[in-house]
Amino acid sequence: MKAIHNDRRLEVGFNIPAEIGMELEDIATPALMIDLDAFEKNVEVMANFIKDNGIRHRAHAKTHKSADIALYQIVHGGACGICCQKVSEAEALVAAGITDVLVSNQVVSPRQIDRLANMARQARVIVCVDDLSNVGDLSAAAVKNGVELECLVEIDVGAGRCGVEPGRPAVDMAQRIAASKGLSFSGLQAYNGSAQHIEEFGERRAKSETAVNLAAETLEMLTREGLECGIVAGAGTGTYYFEGTSKVYNEIQCGSYVFMDVDYQKIRDAEGKPVSEFANSLFVCTSVMSHTRPDVAVCDAGLKALSVDSGLPRVHGRDDLEYIKCSDEHGVITDPGGMLQINDKLKLIPGHCDPTCNLYDWYVGIRNNKVECLWPVTARGMCL
Repeated sequence: MKAIHNDRRLEVGFNIPAEIGMELEDIATPALMIDLDAFEKNVEVMANFIKDNGIRHRAHAKTHKSADIALYQIVHGGACGICCQKVSEAEALVAAGITDVLVSNQVVSPRQIDRLANMARQARVIVCVDDLSNVGDLSAAAVKNGVELECLVEIDVGAGRCGVEPGRPAVDMAQRIAASKGLSFSGLQAYNGSAQHIEEFGERRAKSETAVNLAAETLEMLTREGLECGIVAGAGTGTYYFEGTSKVYNEIQCGSYVFMDVDYQKIRDAEGKPVSEFANSLFVCTSVMSHTRPDVAVCDAGLKALSVDSGLPRVHGRDDLEYIKCSDEHGVITDPGGMLQINDKLKLIPGHCDPTCNLYDWYVGIRNNKVECLWPVTARGMCL
């Protein structure tokens, strides 16, 4: 089958939602919008945290999939590099200038292992391992491509997902890696994804303390075996404070902190209040397209504009409005005061930022209600 190529230039309303200097009210919707002031402040807060605690931050790019944002996190936020979840995602960002990347996942298919090794010609490449047979495949690909692949042994610290058991199984894996040509053992991946969205502070802290203790016990065993563990990594936006101040983890992997979403803002601090150190900076800008009933409006942001796996979006700054349901191209919003008008713009806070970002080609960066920048979603759809 012959490929169909579209050679049209960028046109607002066709393949890009805005242009530099445009007023917020003129943006084509639905559009993925970043409040640049809030975004920059979030990056600054995390930069100060890692500096104060003498640790590294490897920013998780699966959240935004953007080379521009990743480079900003490195240059202005002190990030040592990035995490990606997929080889193709990492390749897209390395091609755009990223030079230090951890694929914080297992890579097991022969084709993707070879692509991973080939990528190490252009950047520092680290990958997670939790299966002895995978070690041999990674080694063969590294030797074939004339590169070195760094490996983290992933241990299961409570998520019940990937990872070998902490302790002896992790040591055995590390020894196999250290003895394999083309590979180097660089440390541990000890991330508990299931703890990130636990709302109650005490329960979230307890889950994190379990992860810290299991990582510490495994680290001690590795040290006794003469295996240097340069990286002890994990933590996310929901638990970074616990691992980041533990004196065990030396590298954290936060992603959503740059944007935040409805789900993350349900989690509570020690006083039972919503966490507040990071502000909402990511919004879906939407327009009212129908208002045939006095108390209900319909906007143009539905399932194809928002991920609702973690719940429906919230209308930012409007306590009088509620987004109550959606279909493919429509979002239904209660408007009991009948205040909305056709073509009014609203800002929606996504329920889950990561998959929402993967629905768009562009970020529209806004400052003082004007478009300041347009950033492509570099690795959109890169799930191989």
